[in-house]
Amino acid sequence: MIIDGSESSLKSFLGNLSPVDQVGAEARAAMLATRSIKAASKSWAIDLAISMVDLTTLEGADTPGKVQALCTKAVRPDPTDPSVPSVGAVCVYNDMVKVARSQLDAVGGSHIPVAAVSTAFPSGRASMKVKLQDTQDALDNGAGEIDMVIDRGAFLAGKLGLVFDEIVAIKALCGEKAHLKVIFETGELVTYDNVRKASYLAMLAGADFIKTSTGKVAPAATSPVVLIMLEAVKDYFQMTQKQIGVKPAGGIRNTKDAIKQLVLVKETAGPDWLTPSLFRIGASALLNDLLMQRMKIKNGYYSSPNYVTLD
Repeated sequence: MIIDGSESSLKSFLGNLSPVDQVGAEARAAMLATRSIKAASKSWAIDLAISMVDLTTLEGADTPGKVQALCTKAVRPDPTDPSVPSVGAVCVYNDMVKVARSQLDAVGGSHIPVAAVSTAFPSGRASMKVKLQDTQDALDNGAGEIDMVIDRGAFLAGKLGLVFDEIVAIKALCGEKAHLKVIFETGELVTYDNVRKASYLAMLAGADFIKTSTGKVAPAATSPVVLIMLEAVKDYFQMTQKQIGVKPAGGIRNTKDAIKQLVLVKETAGPDWLTPSLFRIGASALLNDLLMQRMKIKNGYYSSPNYVTLD
């Protein structure tokens, strides 16, 4: 089927997607959540999860000092243990991109990209001119990844061509300079069928990653939603031979949650997606719990929370 970006071709393609079996998706996600990993593999899983964290601060009270401290932690999550990997990215508001990029470079984190939330985050309600300028500002300030939000109102109103065109335009700005993550805000899409359709729409428009949520709306990264998105990227790869990443964000706060995500990835998309280049976890509190669990394995006991920095 030819997809030319027109409203009619998009509606035809997305309308022919098989509907999601809600009961089946929820049952499989629940079953995979009960899977455990061997104790010998837990250290590996924790380090992998750390390397996949998009360490995030998206608060109105963010200051340059807070962002600088977060960037230092991103490079060396545990200053006492150089074997702890760096995180996957630092995710901040647009106006903090330059601060984050400068700090990362200053503390040996030139390999860590800055992800900027863009296109009128978190609502996505702005003119295209504003969204393009928002994105260009982030790129000019050194963002290596753009986390854009779709216009959920347009999507739910059936204006699929409009959503498609916005993603295409933002991807064109990113070019080869930055990866594009497309945020759906799955809590507002209401149905699993809409999640599947949004996943394909974003991938067809050029997304490098598809992302569940802004972290500002509940429910966010539920297991069934992540499962459906992982199924979509796997099927899309079989169709096109192009691998698209997935980023759950919102509600993943502890090591148990993170390991459940890794199990979902391996059993759904496959082990090739178990890499920071294809799977990220948007989180703020998660990193500290991963560090605490890592210390427990290393030392045989739980250290005081004072051993990790509060973000």
